[in-house]
Amino acid sequence: MNNNVRIILAGPRGKMGREAVDLISNTSHFTFVAALDHRYGGSSLKDIEGMPSLDVPVYGEADTCFSEVEADVLIDLTTPDVGRVHMDKALDHYIRPVIGTTGFSDEDIERIRAKAEEKALGAIIAPNFAVGAILMMKFSQMAAKYFQDVEIIEKHHDQKLDAPSGTAVKTAKLIDEVREKKAQGHPEEKEELAGARGADYEGMHIHSMRLPGLIAHQEVVFGGEGQTLTIQHDSMNRASFMPGVRLAVDAVMQLDTLVYGLENVME
Repeated sequence: MNNNVRIILAGPRGKMGREAVDLISNTSHFTFVAALDHRYGGSSLKDIEGMPSLDVPVYGEADTCFSEVEADVLIDLTTPDVGRVHMDKALDHYIRPVIGTTGFSDEDIERIRAKAEEKALGAIIAPNFAVGAILMMKFSQMAAKYFQDVEIIEKHHDQKLDAPSGTAVKTAKLIDEVREKKAQGHPEEKEELAGARGADYEGMHIHSMRLPGLIAHQEVVFGGEGQTLTIQHDSMNRASFMPGVRLAVDAVMQLDTLVYGLENVME
């Protein structure tokens, strides 16, 4: 573990970003060197309402920040479109990105992996930072060897932009690696309302709920002859994601390639 990891945080005002501010500030071997926030560029974190009294410079533009600030790691907890741009620019400036947004295509991942390896830099994209959610995905992959029929129900707060969630898609991909191919449901089933059966991924169905009061929740329900198996994870608050962010920052310092999914750096 590095004794001092210099970190830039993108998105400090977001709900996840506020938790990350506390994490960076209260982790002895992390140093908070800058924040990225398009609205408050040129100010200090302590000048932003609701932020702790930290004398950390805030930049409104990534290239300027990455050029002027000596940093080891970028933590980005913004949106998919912004996260993709920041990831590329961080690698261009030899800063290791830890990205907590979703929406990366397989082509995006392969292109960024090639770029990271060319520069011998670590990079991590994590659809979910909750350690319990990672275990839920791994347990689901184990179960899929024995159950062909499975549906995924993911539930998030109503401000989430993407559906299905990156965690649900990642879970489906992990299951697909070991599951015998099967189109589920009756071959002649008909949706009386479009979308009633949810999204279809390789014959599996994924259902998305968006409601106020929720944070991040997922059920993976397997069905077999005379039995069902439900693997469920619930995040009750966003602090639940921070141990995974810390794990990712420590891990990315030891990598020289892109890793997609926190499960790949968990022992």
